[in-house]
Amino acid sequence: MTESSLPGWAFPPPEGFVAADLDRIPQLPAHTELIDGSLVFVSPQASFHMRAVDLLVDALRRAAPADLRARREMSVVLGERQRPEPDISVIHASAEHSPEQTFYRAEDVVLVVEVVSPDSKERDRDRKPALYAEAGIAHLWLVENQSGRPAVYVYELDPVARSYVLTGIHHDRLKISAPFDIDIDLSGIDRL
Repeated sequence: MTESSLPGWAFPPPEGFVAADLDRIPQLPAHTELIDGSLVFVSPQASFHMRAVDLLVDALRRAAPADLRARREMSVVLGERQRPEPDISVIHASAEHSPEQTFYRAEDVVLVVEVVSPDSKERDRDRKPALYAEAGIAHLWLVENQSGRPAVYVYELDPVARSYVLTGIHHDRLKISAPFDIDIDLSGIDRL
């Protein structure tokens, strides 16, 4: 493919893209993220990734208090040049403004979950957690594939250092009390 056959949006402006550009660029591939002013395209997801997200979204929706909602694959505006798309976000119900809404703001988000994929390990484990912490999102889970089963690494934000602290690693069962009471049989992925 030659440079002239690429769509115009493939060439970033000199200062990089901004969060609002994701809503204005025509024919942008689904699930495109904005990290540090650059567009990041998502590869097709593996079965483990899809099943882990399904398991966790279903459990979070059942456990969440009435004022919270679990959402999958919605971008979160963290700053002018940062608009990642977590696999799962738990948001305040008041953050829902319209059926056409395409993003939430960092202050709307209570928990973000990233299921680590082979093609995005560095982003999922390093860059995106740093961005979520800088934006003040209180809870983060990183989900790793361990022989086809989810291992959930649970982090809480240290508000002074603006970085995450590991509070637990969960293999067969995820039972925690923050950000709300959650009890998930992680082996349930075998039935999906």
